[in-house]
Amino acid sequence: MTNTSDLIVVGSGILGLATAFLAHEQGRSVRIIDSADRPVGSSIQNFGHACFTGQADVIQDTARHARAGWLRAAQAAGFWAAESGTHIPAMTDVELQVLREFAEHRGDEVTLLTGPDVGAALGNPDLPAVGGAHLPLDMRVDPREAAPSLAAWLDREGVTFSWNTRVTAVGDGVVATTRGDFTAAEVVVCPGFELMGLFPQLAEAYDVRVCTLVMALLERPSHLRQDLAMLTGTSLARYDGFAAMPSAPALRDELARREPALVDCVANLMATGIPEGLLVGDSHAYSLSPEPFIDEDVADLLIDRSTALLGVERPVVRQRWLGRYADSPNTNLVLERPDARTTVAVVTSGIGMTLSFGVGHLALSGEQIPGF
Repeated sequence: MTNTSDLIVVGSGILGLATAFLAHEQGRSVRIIDSADRPVGSSIQNFGHACFTGQADVIQDTARHARAGWLRAAQAAGFWAAESGTHIPAMTDVELQVLREFAEHRGDEVTLLTGPDVGAALGNPDLPAVGGAHLPLDMRVDPREAAPSLAAWLDREGVTFSWNTRVTAVGDGVVATTRGDFTAAEVVVCPGFELMGLFPQLAEAYDVRVCTLVMALLERPSHLRQDLAMLTGTSLARYDGFAAMPSAPALRDELARREPALVDCVANLMATGIPEGLLVGDSHAYSLSPEPFIDEDVADLLIDRSTALLGVERPVVRQRWLGRYADSPNTNLVLERPDARTTVAVVTSGIGMTLSFGVGHLALSGEQIPGF
C-alpha cells in the first residue's frame, strides 16, 4: 500500500470531508487521517442547520459555493438534505424592524411574513408574533447522518481513510503520525479546536479557544415538521448578516432588558427537527480548557424558551450534551498556508457546518476572504 497521494486531509469533520469531496470531484487521489474511528466530533453535535442567508455580505459567494456543495454531496451520498429554509418569528417590533431592514438589504433572499403566517409555518398557530420572515435558501441536514454518510460514500469511491491515527506534525507535504509518515503533493489540515496541538503559533496568533454549547434532543411532537428550522431574536443579534442592520443595537438593548438570562448565557435560541426528534439550544461559553459540566438552569432555560415558541407544552428530553467548536474573538476563519504545500483551515465561529463546502473550495483554490 502506498503512503503517497495527491491530497491528504487531516480531520474527518465536515470541513475535512467537504474538502475531500471537492478534491475527489477534481479527480485527485485523497487520504483522510483522523484520530477517531469515525466522525464523532463537532460535526455530529450541531443543529444540522445551514444558515447561508444570515451570514455577512463578504462571505456570501463562499456561502453559495457551500450550498451547491451540500446539494451535490447529498445527491451523491444519499443523505437527507431539505431546501426548506429558515423561519424567524418576530416577537417584538424591534425584531420585526431588523427583519424588514434585512429584507430590504437582501431582496428576494428574504420573505417577510405576517404573525399568523410565521406561527403556522412553525406549527404554532397561537404564537403571538408581530411578524416574521422566511429565508428560502437555507437548508437542513441531519447532523447525525450527514458526516457519517459522506465518509462512507467517499470510502466506497476510493478515498483512503486512516482511522485511529493521530497526526503529530505537518510540513512540506509530509504528515507525521503515530503510524508513520504519509506524503502528498498538498495537505489541508482541518483540526477544529485541536489547532493548538499541531500549530500552536497559529492558535495563539488568532486567540483560538473552545466554545462549549448546551444542547438537547427532545421528542418532536407530531405538529412539528422534520425539516423545521427556527431562529429567534437572539439569532438576529448574533449572526453577522442580521447584526449589521441599523436596528441591531436597539435589539441588543431590548434583549438585555427583556431576556437577561438568555443574554447572560450568550444564547442563540434556535430549534431544528431531525428524524430522531427536536434539537434545541444553545448557550455559548469560552475557554482554552473547558470543563464538561452542563448547568441545569441554562439547559432548562433554553428548553423553556424554545418550546414556548413552538407550542410544545410538555417537552420530553431524550438527550443532553455539551457541544464544542473552535472559536476566536478576532476572526470567523483561520485560513493560513504555513508552507507552499500546507493549508490550515479552521472555522472559528459556529458556522463551520454551514460554510464547510465553501471553505473547502477556498482551501483548495488558494483564495482568501479579507475581512472575514
